[in-house]
Amino acid sequence: MSTETTRGHSYDGIHEFDNRLPNWWLWTFYLAILFSVVYWVHFHTLGTGNLPGEAYVAEQKAAAERLAAQMASNPVTEEMLLKLAKEPAFVGEGRKIFEDMTKCALCHRANGAAAVVGGVPAIGPNLTDGHWIYGGKPMDVYTTILKGRGPDAKIGSAGGMQAWESFGQDFVLKATAFVLSIKNTNVPDGKAPEPYAKKE
Repeated sequence: MSTETTRGHSYDGIHEFDNRLPNWWLWTFYLAILFSVVYWVHFHTLGTGNLPGEAYVAEQKAAAERLAAQMASNPVTEEMLLKLAKEPAFVGEGRKIFEDMTKCALCHRANGAAAVVGGVPAIGPNLTDGHWIYGGKPMDVYTTILKGRGPDAKIGSAGGMQAWESFGQDFVLKATAFVLSIKNTNVPDGKAPEPYAKKE
């Protein structure tokens, strides 16, 4: 065996050939290097393109906005609210609203279960069980979020809920969609139902 076609060394009598790589493989390799440089500059250095995760978020946001525009021109119905509660993009926007500690999560906790934290239960009721103070039907939930609820001596409720109507229809629809999506999920460690809440 000639050393001209081998690497010139052997191990246990085994010689390594020094064959030239095929042109097609070399061009694939060089193009991959070139692509990676362009990719890095485009996405990470200049930031002129959206990475796949960012593109997905932008697409979902655009879908939610289109849906909101369609719904704003139509009257709110039970069917519409149930449809929104099954739209991942819309529910995702509602989750962001709900988990905001200056809004829904302040009284219901971020998971909606109004869990007991440090021995102190949340102010609001558990929204993940089957017990509802003002009704758990889609229009009941929507009305509660839109108009709010005051103390009600008739049922024994000393609490209430502020109206969110001033935040706009889109806000209320998204929050409603999220609440309907967590209904009857029975999150562990949720707050016990209020004595005046009704099982649906």
